[in-house]
Formats: sequence, C-alpha cells, structure tokens
Amino acid sequence: MSAGKGERVDRSETMRRVHGRDTSPELRVRRMLHAAGFRFRLQRQDLPGKPDLVLPRFGIALFVNGCFWHWHGCKRSRMPSTNRDYWERKIARNVARDRVNIAALETLGWDVRMLWECELTAATNALIAELLARDNLAAARAHCRPTAIESGAASGV
Repeated sequence: MSAGKGERVDRSETMRRVHGRDTSPELRVRRMLHAAGFRFRLQRQDLPGKPDLVLPRFGIALFVNGCFWHWHGCKRSRMPSTNRDYWERKIARNVARDRVNIAALETLGWDVRMLWECELTAATNALIAELLARDNLAAARAHCRPTAIESGAASGV
C-alpha cells in the first residue's frame, strides 16, 4: 500500500526541518565555548566538509555530529525498520563523506575533532579543559621568555 498524498507532504515537511547548521547540539557547543572565552568561526566554506566550528588559534576543526546521521554506534544509532535499504545507503554515504573530509582536513594540518550528540556536554567540557590548559601553557611560556631589554640586546651588550 502506497503512502497517500497527505502523508508524503508530512514526510517532506519533516525532512525539510532537518538542518545542516545551527542545530540544537551545535548551538549548545557554541554557547559553552563562548562562555569559556573561546572565539571561533562557523561553517568555513573554504575547508573540506565545512566544519561546524573552527578554532583557528588552536588549529582545530570541530564537527558536532548527530549519532544517527553519522552512525556513532551508540543506542541513538538505531536503523529505522521502514525503508531500511534507503537509510543504510544514506548513512553509508554520510560516513564515507566524513572519512574523506577528515582525511582532507588532516592533510591540510587541522586537528579534527568530532563531538557526538550522546556525549555532548562531557566532550565539550573536556575540550574546554584541554584548550584552557593549552592557553595557560602558552601564556606561561610567553611570560617566561626574556625580552630584548632583559637579554641585553637593547644596550648592545
């Protein structure tokens, strides 16, 4: 039995609501990073895969992935029972595209990170802690570096 016209419109409307950017998980990560004092770029068009967030200062390209759409393997990655062939092909294409984009970004020197929807808060907090530690280490190194005046370069010694 085929779906009626009204049912197709409903399914079409549902799929139209699925966005590739400004998703709830992505907005949560952005708020957390911003509150911690980090600044970032969104959806850089010039990078493979248009990472959700880019932290240029740290060389990090960040993807905020839905467990179902990018097949994390957790309990949220459950294959739908209807139209299974379509979903298996769709998700396999997503996973293959992710691999290609990650490899391309790594070739360009980016540190690629994936934040999964099921681990979002914990993974974002861990990332923030790592970035703060790297930031503090850089600040400490800069503070300990002798200036030109301290090293005697200004006086010609």
